[in-house]
Amino acid sequence: MKPRHKRAAMIVGGLAALGLAAYFVLNAFQSNLVFFFSPTQVAAGEAPKNRTFRIGGLVKTGSLSRDNLTVNFIVTDLSKDMGVSYTGILPDLFKEGKGVVAQGKIGADGKFVATEVLAKHDENYMPPEAKDALEKAQQTMKTLK
Repeated sequence: MKPRHKRAAMIVGGLAALGLAAYFVLNAFQSNLVFFFSPTQVAAGEAPKNRTFRIGGLVKTGSLSRDNLTVNFIVTDLSKDMGVSYTGILPDLFKEGKGVVAQGKIGADGKFVATEVLAKHDENYMPPEAKDALEKAQQTMKTLK
């Protein structure tokens, strides 16, 4: 084999290895990507059916019920509501009427089954996506009146 052919084979092999590495990195990134949806978007069918995603809004007042470690509550964006079920220990700051983001999937019964629940950390904080969803829902409510 001539040196020129060896060099071309090395370049082609290097590019193939680089392409394969890029494929694996992008595939891992895609499988770990979690999107945020508001209850209105979930009700409209925009959320993935068999994939993990996050839902956020406010915990509806009077909706919290506990059964041992299983907690059921409703997340609202003031326009639509979504029932959530979570088994585990909730964050200390989790309260009715406060902001929450839950990560999980929609169950067979149409209820959101959370694997993780995140609560806000102080009075002024709310996830930007949840804040935007609440503002959009409030605008929609004003235009409907």
